[in-house]
Parts: sequence; structure tokens; C-alpha cells
Amino acid sequence: MEAKKYKVVAKVGNEQIGNKGFVKYNVNNLIAFADFLDKDFPDWRFFNVFEYTKDGSGKQLTSFTKKNRPSSKYYAG
Repeated sequence: MEAKKYKVVAKVGNEQIGNKGFVKYNVNNLIAFADFLDKDFPDWRFFNVFEYTKDGSGKQLTSFTKKNRPSSKYYAG
């Protein structure tokens, strides 16, 4: 089975990081990404999950917060 890939934009809480506090990552495990945010950006607020496309034009699938965390590594839709 081929791994699913997402483009994720996260609000990390620090305006000095990324583009006014927003950072982008290519992700294939949503739970591991939330854990990464907890470790590297403890003040993160939310992250939006988009379909991965090479040109970055994928549609938004869902979003998560610190209290509404992903329950599986893939978006179930």
C-alpha cells in the first residue's frame, strides 16, 4: 500500500518563525506530526491538512488543534 502524503500548514505561535508564524511541511503521518509540533513548537495553535500536489494547489481536507488531535495517521475523510 502506497503511503498517503499531505501538505500541512501549521500556526506555531512564534511570529519570528516561518511566514509570520506559519510553517509548511510535507507529512505522511498526522499523529507523528502532532507529536513533532509538541516537541519542537510547544506553543503551536492549529494545523490545516491539504491534499498533496506538486504545485501546492490541493484542497483543504481538515484541521486539528492541540485539543482536537488526529486519531489516526491518515485522514479518513
